[in-house]
Amino acid sequence: MPFMLNRIPVVAGLAFIERVRDLPATFRAILKPAPANVYFRHAIEVQVSGVKVGYVAPEVAVRYVEPLMAWQGEPIGCPGRRGSPSDYATSGVELLLDFSDLPVQPLD
Repeated sequence: MPFMLNRIPVVAGLAFIERVRDLPATFRAILKPAPANVYFRHAIEVQVSGVKVGYVAPEVAVRYVEPLMAWQGEPIGCPGRRGSPSDYATSGVELLLDFSDLPVQPLD
């Protein structure tokens, strides 16, 4: 099943909830590989205005972390938005990212 590149979930636990709730309905996120993350070596941090708001969902991050680490250009950003009430009710997801126009391709 292919990824829905315009609905990439952000994992944002209780540590980030206040930051998440302060975000506008739409925003620009910066993606930063976090290979030193002790819980998941393929972690990709999601930042908005220089503040960490969570991580790209692990099942997606594992496909994108290496291409992001190899990228030599400006930091990679993408559009983001708050999830709908049904997103939260069915999966607990509060933020979604759109990877449709990323300048890197995921690993197969």
